[in-house]
Amino acid sequence: MATITIPAREDANAHPNLRPLNILRDLPAVADLIELCFADTMDSEGRRYVQDMRRASGDNSFLKWAKRVAETTSLPLTGYIWEEDGRIVGNVSLVPFRHKGRRLYLIANVAVQPEYRRKGIARALTERAMRHAREKKVNDLWLHVRADNPEAIQLYASLGFVERARRTSWQAGTDNQIPLPDTDIAVTKRHPRFWGRQLHWLSRLYPDPLAWHVNWNFNPLKPGLWMWLHLFFVDMNIRQWAAVRKDTLLATLSWIPTGRGESLFAAAGERSDPEALTRLLLQARRDLYHLYPSISLDFPAGEFDEAIQAAGFKPQRTLIWMQATS
Repeated sequence: MATITIPAREDANAHPNLRPLNILRDLPAVADLIELCFADTMDSEGRRYVQDMRRASGDNSFLKWAKRVAETTSLPLTGYIWEEDGRIVGNVSLVPFRHKGRRLYLIANVAVQPEYRRKGIARALTERAMRHAREKKVNDLWLHVRADNPEAIQLYASLGFVERARRTSWQAGTDNQIPLPDTDIAVTKRHPRFWGRQLHWLSRLYPDPLAWHVNWNFNPLKPGLWMWLHLFFVDMNIRQWAAVRKDTLLATLSWIPTGRGESLFAAAGERSDPEALTRLLLQARRDLYHLYPSISLDFPAGEFDEAIQAAGFKPQRTLIWMQATS
């Protein structure tokens, strides 16, 4: 099998093995490649993503629509592949987003067949994706990478990406028989007077610079009659808990239904008692038992890790969010 080692400074755009993704014919092979490369770390959402790619590849009406809107919809319909001997061995996706009037791209699905790695293919694909963004006059370019992938982190850092955030996805099963600790921390409904502090904490833990991707919307948590009426008419049954010691608010936890259970939002101050967050998460595992077999929490890595683990949550992955600086 002939392979080519690519110098790091080579113009990837001119290389004959690199070409744009053709969604009319490449999706099945790209799905196979992504599944192969990320099989050991793929979560349920990732598996759904691969299944959707395969399903879309056989839907002619979708493919015709996708070809027209590839640069405007937040789906991985644009990208580049690396092909050798008629076989797709490398891929990079470009996902367009809009946030507060600005355009940006997420670089995703950087994957290379194991036997073709360490030849510069991932670098060439990423550089081509970055060039694509510049050609579209989009300077806001992001990617995320697992914290346990030091080689990829080093590659992206060498291309000018810097770390902006590090977040861990946690998951736990629900159980209405979970014992609750004997503590002086009381769990109550979220009182309207707590909203100001709760919003301040949420803004720190779920920062706006990342909201373009995950669409954190805390409007349903606002107190007041008009918001209550809105939630009633749209049939959205949110849950909110507060952990208090005497009259002092220590932390809050909210559940906003999304249909997948991945809707817990914890809020606490930097000096809040970690036991308060543990108590809230245990309560949620009990109270949401009849709705979902498991629940998830996305939270800044390193903040209250022990408290979250003490509530029976297990880390699924930690992602480093990186942004291009040039």
